[in-house]
Amino acid sequence: MTTRFKKRYEETIVPELVKKHGYANKFAIPKLEKIVLNMGVGDASQNRGFMDAAVNDLTAIAGQKAVVTRARQSNASFKLREGMAIGTKVTLRGARMYEFLDRLVTIALPRVRDFRGINGKSFDGRGNYAMGIKEHIIFPEINYDKVDKMRGLDIVICTTAKTDEEAKDLLRAFDMPFRN
Repeated sequence: MTTRFKKRYEETIVPELVKKHGYANKFAIPKLEKIVLNMGVGDASQNRGFMDAAVNDLTAIAGQKAVVTRARQSNASFKLREGMAIGTKVTLRGARMYEFLDRLVTIALPRVRDFRGINGKSFDGRGNYAMGIKEHIIFPEINYDKVDKMRGLDIVICTTAKTDEEAKDLLRAFDMPFRN
């Protein structure tokens, strides 16, 4: 199954990147590796229902079963014990990754209130991009009436790019709405 963004990458983005950066080898051309979605649920220690709701929401957003993340060590200041459920995450690869990026760029981000673009400086130095979303209800899969609490969502886009500039060119070719 070829998604719209995968087809676009192969037909238009690869030639653009080769022309701009002059890659000699097809394996040097940057591509998307994975997208990791993470939702921290600090309230889960008080109420088990919060964790179940977060897992269901993240599963609906990603189209893939979310995994519960647990605390590695105890921390008294956070009232946290080792092994407690503290969040949920999903790693997307292949067709689901391209499909999620398509929905993020074309549907979800334009629904953010007072949206002026995403920060272009949130790269890690190795070609990976991280962004946070304050409200997970911007995704159309979430039914606003059934949401018990607004939750934030972290999105990390991992690429094979060697530098931040190459990764930014790749994401800009996918119509990521960077500021400036």
